[in-house]
Amino acid sequence: MTAAWHVLGAGSLGGLWATRLFRAGVPLHLVLRNPQRLAEYRGAGGLTLIENGASRLYPIPAELPEAKAPIERLLVACKAYDAQAAVAEVAPRLAKDSEILLLQNGLGSQQAIVARWPDSRCIFISSTEGAYRQADFRIVHAGRGQNWLGDPLKRQAPPWLADLDMADIPYSWADDIMDKLWRKLAINCAINPLSVLNDCRNGELLNHPEPLRRLCCELSEVLRACDQPGAADGLEAEVLRIIEATAQNYSSMHQDVQSGRRTEVGFLLGQACRAARQHGLATPELDELLDRLQTLLRRHGLPAD
Repeated sequence: MTAAWHVLGAGSLGGLWATRLFRAGVPLHLVLRNPQRLAEYRGAGGLTLIENGASRLYPIPAELPEAKAPIERLLVACKAYDAQAAVAEVAPRLAKDSEILLLQNGLGSQQAIVARWPDSRCIFISSTEGAYRQADFRIVHAGRGQNWLGDPLKRQAPPWLADLDMADIPYSWADDIMDKLWRKLAINCAINPLSVLNDCRNGELLNHPEPLRRLCCELSEVLRACDQPGAADGLEAEVLRIIEATAQNYSSMHQDVQSGRRTEVGFLLGQACRAARQHGLATPELDELLDRLQTLLRRHGLPAD
C-alpha cells in the first residue's frame, strides 16, 4: 500500500492536489496550522473542489502539526515565505528517509529546506496549473496545466509517481528541475511586477513592449550566468505567448497586492537581483523594477521582501 501523504497548506494548489489524490483513494491528511483553522475546516465539512462548473465536497482527514503519526511524504504547498517555518512545525514527525515535496514559487525557500533537513529527500515542483481559492476551503480548478517534478541531486524518479497517475494529476519527471524553476522565475519576474506597477491585466502589458524586451534581455543574462542556458533560450517569445494566453487574467502578485496579502517578491525578483550581484552582472532594469515595486508595497503597508 502506498505511504500516506501529508499536505501542508489548504490553499489553491495544495487543495487541488489534496482533493484529486483523496478521490483517487490515496491515503491523505491535511495539516492545518492551529486549532481555530482545524475547527473551521471541520465546520466546512472538508475541502470543496469546483471543476467545470461542478462542485464536490471531499471530507479529507485533517490534523494539527503536533499530531503523533509519523510523516513519510510531505507536500508543502504554502507560500515561499512560510515554507521553512511550516516544515519546522512538523519536523519532529518526519520519518527516517522521509520525502518533502516543495510546491513554491521562485527560488530560495527550497534550498533553505534542503540545507536544514538534509536527511529528507526533497523534490522540487514547478507548476503551471490554474487554481484559486474562491473562499476558505473552496478551490476552483481554473485551468489544466503541467507539474514538473525533479530531484535537485538528480536521483531517479520515485515509485509513488503512480499516485499522481491514479489521481489524474498531470506531471513530468524533470531530470534538470532547476531549469524549469529558473524559467518560471524569469517569466514571473517579467510579468508580475509590471502588472502590479501598471495596475493592469496581463494582456495590457503588450502596450509596454520595450520594458518587457529589456527585462527579458537582462533576465536571460542572469539565467546564463547561473548555468541555465536552456531556461534563457527564447525567453521573450515565451513571455509574450503567456501574456497573450492569459490576457484577461490578473497576475498572482497583482491579486496579492489588491487583497492586502504579502507577495513573494523576495523569492522572485529579489532572487533574480541577488543572483545578478553574485555573478557581477549589471542589471539596471531589474534593479529599478525591484526598487519601484518595493516602494509600492511599502505604500500599501505590505512587506517589501
